[in-house]
Amino acid sequence: MAKKSKKQHQPGGTPATVALTAAGTTYTVHSYDHDPAHPSYGEEAAEAMGVSPDRVFKTLVADVDGALTVAVVPVAGQLDLKALAAAVGGKRAAMADPALAERTTGYVRGGISPLGQRKKLPTVLDESASAHATICVSAGRRGLEVELAPEDLQKLTEAVLAPIGR
Repeated sequence: MAKKSKKQHQPGGTPATVALTAAGTTYTVHSYDHDPAHPSYGEEAAEAMGVSPDRVFKTLVADVDGALTVAVVPVAGQLDLKALAAAVGGKRAAMADPALAERTTGYVRGGISPLGQRKKLPTVLDESASAHATICVSAGRRGLEVELAPEDLQKLTEAVLAPIGR
C-alpha cells in the first residue's frame, strides 16, 4: 500500500526532494515497498500507488550523438529514440550504458530521477505530460515517487517538451 505524505526538507531526503524543496515547488512523495522481482519499475510504481500508468513517467538516459540526454516518458509506453534525437537537434540516439547513466546522474537504475542529478543533463519531457494536472516521477530511489505539476518539472529541469513517447 502506498503512503502519501507532504514532504518538507528532512535529513535523509533524496537529491530530488532536496532540489524540489529548495525551489519552493509543491509536491507530494509517494513511497511503496519495492519488489525486486517485478519486471517493470514504472508499472510497479503505478500499481502500488493506484495511479494510471499514463500519469507515471519513467526517466531514461540516452546517448544522443555522444551526449547523454534524459528522456521522461509515460511508463505505459516506450521511448522513440529518433524523436528524442530530433527534439534536441541530434541525428542518432541509443540507450546509454546503464553504469554510465548511474555514475552521471548519481542514481541507481529504477530510481533515476530527472531532478537533483549529479550532473545536469539536457532533458526532454514527453508532451503527453501536459495533459495532466500532476504526474509522478522517481524521487531518486526505488520505491519512492514524487508527484508534481508537469510545468514545474519542465521548469526545474529546463526540459524541452516534445512527442518522444510512443
